[in-house]
Amino acid sequence: MELKSLDQIKDEYFGVKGTPDRDRFERELEALCIGVQIRNARQKKEMTQAQLAERIDKKRTFISKVENDGGNLTLKTLIDIVERGLGGKLNIEVQI
Repeated sequence: MELKSLDQIKDEYFGVKGTPDRDRFERELEALCIGVQIRNARQKKEMTQAQLAERIDKKRTFISKVENDGGNLTLKTLIDIVERGLGGKLNIEVQI
């Protein structure tokens, strides 16, 4: 059995970079990673979803959705979650 790299597997299942299916997969993966980072930060601060939601004037179900799939976040909401809710600092990197 031949071992394949992660990029080879993504190419096989989602198409090569630049194709619509691959682009959609990469965006959804990034959203999921954001959700996981928010969950990890919240848990590290020993906060419940309800406590985080209260700090940013949202419902607990909204925080759950964000943590589970990254949700469809605006930049403003992401800043609110990280800075107001978690007391952190959001850094964004643009790569070209």
